[in-house]
Amino acid sequence: MLRPPRAYVYLDTVARAGSIRKAAEQLHVAATALNRKIRETEDSLGTPLFERLPRGVRLTAAGEVLVAAVRRSMADVKAAVSHIEHLRGVVRGTVRLGCAESVGTDLIPASIAHYQQAHPSVQFQMVSGVTANLVASLLQDTVDLILVHDPLPSDQLKVLASMRQPLCAMVRPGHPLACLPALRLTDCQKYPVALGNQSFGSRQLIDAIVARSSIDLKVVLEGSTVQTLKEFSRQTDAVSFQYQIGTRRAVQRGELVAIPLVDRSLAQTRLVLAVRTGRTLPIASQSFATLLEQTLARLTQTAVP
Repeated sequence: MLRPPRAYVYLDTVARAGSIRKAAEQLHVAATALNRKIRETEDSLGTPLFERLPRGVRLTAAGEVLVAAVRRSMADVKAAVSHIEHLRGVVRGTVRLGCAESVGTDLIPASIAHYQQAHPSVQFQMVSGVTANLVASLLQDTVDLILVHDPLPSDQLKVLASMRQPLCAMVRPGHPLACLPALRLTDCQKYPVALGNQSFGSRQLIDAIVARSSIDLKVVLEGSTVQTLKEFSRQTDAVSFQYQIGTRRAVQRGELVAIPLVDRSLAQTRLVLAVRTGRTLPIASQSFATLLEQTLARLTQTAVP
């Protein structure tokens, strides 16, 4: 395996760790030797790359520019090696994926299992989170591709596929709203509500509607995970909210009922598969992205209008 220059690895590891001592432990080198190498690089460039703090280090503006270039270079080398292996008939490596929690417990695990049947030598690293954080990870090349809800338009994002994903109200079977085919947010005012915290994209959409209307939601729980909100709805009369694709397992098990919201801004949200513009993906990541494109296309065709 072709390895990146040691100086690149040192800079990247220190930047991620935020500490020369912690980075040295990860690299299995002496902290004094690592600090000396960083100093030598700074001296050769004529500018500090890290600000030394009482409890660690932080990239300077120059350091951010250099580390971003280093990460792009390391990613390109990794992709080149992957393509060379592909020419030899080998598909292996690690796919680094960032995804919304709505797809992290069903769609993505099923897709990975299907992919590894054909490519057992490919490993996966998956991180779930909110859209803004996952987009930042993509632009820093911490992940290879993302599957998220409604990322802000950007020239730095190349959208590979997208599909409409309405937000749904989730209630327990037998709830007074459970028999309705569709809802507006105003219909939820009579009942307790469980919402994701302010980092949730769905929360921001709901807050925007509340701010410009006379809707008064009775929020009894704020949660940091979708699973917490769904479980609370299952055990109480509280209404929680989830993108349609994340409701399928609970609905199939009969644990919850998912009712699409028809408010315009809640019905037109989208699930987006994207990579960083200009990034050449390793073969494994590229072929898995193709699988996800096909999966989203199939789900779009079978979705109820």
